[in-house]
Amino acid sequence: MNSRVLVVGAGHAGATVAGLLRQAGHTGPVELFGDELDLPYHRPPLSKKFAEGQLEQWLRPAEFYREQDITVRLGEHVTAIEPAERRVRTDSGEARGYDHLVLATGARPRPLPAAGAELAMSLRTLADARILRKCVAERRRLVIVGGGYIGLEVAAVARANDLEVTVVEREDRVLARVSSARLSGILAEYHRNRGTRILTGAGVSALDGRDGRVRAVVLDDGTELACDAVLAGVGATPRDELAAAAGLRCAQGVIVDSHARTSDPHILAIGDVTRRPLHTGSLARLESIPSATEQARQAVATILGTAPVRAEVPWFWSDQFDLKLKIAGLVPPEPGTVVRGDPATGRFALFHHLGGTVTAVEAANSPAEFMAGKKFIASGARIDPAGLADAGTPLRDAVIH
Repeated sequence: MNSRVLVVGAGHAGATVAGLLRQAGHTGPVELFGDELDLPYHRPPLSKKFAEGQLEQWLRPAEFYREQDITVRLGEHVTAIEPAERRVRTDSGEARGYDHLVLATGARPRPLPAAGAELAMSLRTLADARILRKCVAERRRLVIVGGGYIGLEVAAVARANDLEVTVVEREDRVLARVSSARLSGILAEYHRNRGTRILTGAGVSALDGRDGRVRAVVLDDGTELACDAVLAGVGATPRDELAAAAGLRCAQGVIVDSHARTSDPHILAIGDVTRRPLHTGSLARLESIPSATEQARQAVATILGTAPVRAEVPWFWSDQFDLKLKIAGLVPPEPGTVVRGDPATGRFALFHHLGGTVTAVEAANSPAEFMAGKKFIASGARIDPAGLADAGTPLRDAVIH
């Protein structure tokens, strides 16, 4: 309860583990290192609410950290970990010892592999969102390179504010890596019906501009898309270089177990930087608030030696226009799919299953279906596809006992 804990990374994961330690009765020193100058803040509004409202939505007010005796070191970079000595070094040259080190360094935007990529914006921080808000205020023509959830969320907000928006996706459909083909098709049609231009199977070869301002996006086939701003949303890479340099086991992220432990018994890792076990037993890197929160709870249990945290079914959410999307589980290759509700109304759920066992649910404006699907996945329940497809059949009656 009185060990010295250093947390590197002041995003959602890092701030949560610091707060939960105090909530659980930890009395030792807790220090939180953050690269940015802002207090830890909510990140979902950066893509979902960047055009209006308050961007600076702090996870906790400044008074919380003072009252809980959590030392927050904003703008201070940890440059090295020295595992044998159990200490870190910062860019000021200071060495800080630890009993437990928690790495919550997150991920960074993947650079756009095209000439002139420096002309594109990214969206990861408050500073990025402030720049994007300026584009909306100036009614700029926007090209979004990458049709993932971040790209589509930004497209929805931009179109709602009357911007001319084009989404360029190199795969043959949007959300190709993270959703079912059925949901991809539904969302693409939803966006197109609201004025978004979506180009799939299209690669970007260059960004053309002058004096630091972009003028056009040049596609692989030579097509030029005139624009005033470009957002690159082609994924993120884990910031695991500190861990790798310290000799921790890494493979496209820091490898951790279900207790948030790394290959060093005194170092834990949580959040977007990790590759973690799933409920299926496989390893994956999940970029989501629920995953970060779950791992923060795992880390606290490990540090304090309390009961282990039970693994949850992975889930996340996305807001696009008036669609409140919630997704749980992992969509398998070539799944059986049950559609409950009518996609044309904007209220539906896609239940994906293998031989009647539900593996994933993708729901829009259907919270009851989402919660039922999440429970089906966790319990390994088998469903009757015909009963599940009938909206008049209670969800519990679709389960085969």
